[in-house]
Order: sequence, then C-alpha cells, then structure tokens
Amino acid sequence: MLLTDAARAVRENAHAPYSNFKVGAAVKTAAGNIYVGCNVENVAYPEGTCAEAGAIAAMIAAGERDIVEVAVIADSPKPVTPCGGCRQKLAEFAGSDAVVTMLTTDGPQEVTTVGQLLPGSFDADYMTRT
Repeated sequence: MLLTDAARAVRENAHAPYSNFKVGAAVKTAAGNIYVGCNVENVAYPEGTCAEAGAIAAMIAAGERDIVEVAVIADSPKPVTPCGGCRQKLAEFAGSDAVVTMLTTDGPQEVTTVGQLLPGSFDADYMTRT
C-alpha cells in the first residue's frame, strides 16, 4: 500500500464532530513499516489531537523510532500541512531530509521535507555542551 493511500484510508476514521475537518496521516519507518493516525476531537478538547501525533504514537508503541517519510491528507482547498506541534514531533523522529507529502482529497499535493517545514528545530544538541 502506498503511504498516501494509507493516510487517505485512515482519514475516514477521524472523529471530528466539532470542526468536521477530518485529517489522516501515515508515517513510514526505516524498517519499511507504515503507521497511521487520524485526528480525534472531544468536548473538553475540541481542537483534538492531530493525525500525525496518532501515527507517531502507533509507531512508538510498536517499538520503532525512525521516520523516513510522511503523508497527510484533508478535505481542504490546498494541501494541508502538519501543525506546529506535529512538525516538532516529526523533527524528533525524522531527519530533516524526510519527505513529507501533503494532499487534498481532490488530488492536489505538495512535497517538502521535515527540515523545510521546521527550520531550526529544537533538538538534543541544545541541551549539551561540548
């Protein structure tokens, strides 16, 4: 299954009763495994949890830590980008050259990298002195 197809399929499982903005995401690991996530809203936290965060949580629960590719999709007029928090989470588990494909349900897509989405990301190097 293509990574974009996995993101498109899981988007249908999103729980978005407040925004009606369903998002699906998939991450591919260095081992070649694909993990998916969708946004989940609730009354106490109507903006919900993000699709990318769900995919990353599934990956971690399976014992993996190395993302090499990402896909994210929504029914939007232009390709949807990961939110700021998810950009930082992606930077934690992916190299700056990891490919990120952003899509709409109608077909338009953009391709970028984690490094382009979050230049100057905070990492462990800031917490060490040489």
